[in-house]
Amino acid sequence: MTALNRVPSLMARAGTASALTIAAVGGSLVVPGMSSDAEAATPAKKALQVAASKKGSPYKYGAAGPHRFDCSGLTLYSYKKAGKKLPRTAAQQYNKTRHISSSNRKAGDLVFFHSGSNVYHVGIYAGKGKIWHSPKTGEVVKLEKIWSKSVWYGRVK
Repeated sequence: MTALNRVPSLMARAGTASALTIAAVGGSLVVPGMSSDAEAATPAKKALQVAASKKGSPYKYGAAGPHRFDCSGLTLYSYKKAGKKLPRTAAQQYNKTRHISSSNRKAGDLVFFHSGSNVYHVGIYAGKGKIWHSPKTGEVVKLEKIWSKSVWYGRVK
């Protein structure tokens, strides 16, 4: 199957053509924050794909999908679809992951924002210093550059 033949199925998984920026470049499919089919086999990569497919979904406090999310609701939903169970809150999720250094982070790892020892936000690392996350009331799930140095990384076991 060529990359161009996969575009309709990818667009169907994404929900709408506007849900992801999709481009056929040099015969390969390019989707920000997503990887090739071969790399997508791990739960972390699958969770990353699920989060990316929720681009534009509105933030709602306490929501865990499938159409609205808070930050930890998005990570919980994404990993559940990838076959992994996470607790509900960002702090609980941090406590259930294997803590890793920024130099060892990989796409699909969780990124925890903290103030002192208090974890207050979580997203899914997409690579190149960016995360998929559901930021706050009035915003939507989006890919965004990590804006703080006060972050910890966790790998779902």
